[in-house]
Amino acid sequence: MVLQNAIRFVVVLLLQGLVFNHVSVGAYIYPAIYVYFILLLPYETKGWVLLLSSFLLGLGVDFFSNSLGLHAAAAVSMAFFRPLVIRLLTSGKDYEILQSPGIKTSGFSWFMFYSVILILIHHTLLFFLESFTFADFSQTLLRILFSSLATLFLVLTGQFLFYKPEKH
Repeated sequence: MVLQNAIRFVVVLLLQGLVFNHVSVGAYIYPAIYVYFILLLPYETKGWVLLLSSFLLGLGVDFFSNSLGLHAAAAVSMAFFRPLVIRLLTSGKDYEILQSPGIKTSGFSWFMFYSVILILIHHTLLFFLESFTFADFSQTLLRILFSSLATLFLVLTGQFLFYKPEKH
């Protein structure tokens, strides 16, 4: 499981830094595929590992995008709220028996709510830190909305491509 997560870390970091940071889909859309790593970490991941790996991932994205810690702050915030979101959406018994979040293990509705909440937390912090003002509040909200939708689309696409349900 550690090797799988290490590979996922490197893959999403390289995808973000080398591909998605250079894809221009308009002024309001920033597809942040790297949050997929944080979303899929196993439930039993220790808090310090969750925060440290999210920080390092965000720092890696900051390195590729010259953004001075914005992604690191947003990724750590997302990781910080992740256990709370899991507790709010699930009873303890439901997720203790599962290894990690996903459509296959948790169901589409649960994974969708989980992803939407955490992606919105990430993008809200990222874009408000980036603009560092409330003067362009409506534009920042549009960036949060459209970028969250684009990121959610990528996350769900990843789930459907790599985690196909088993045939009975």
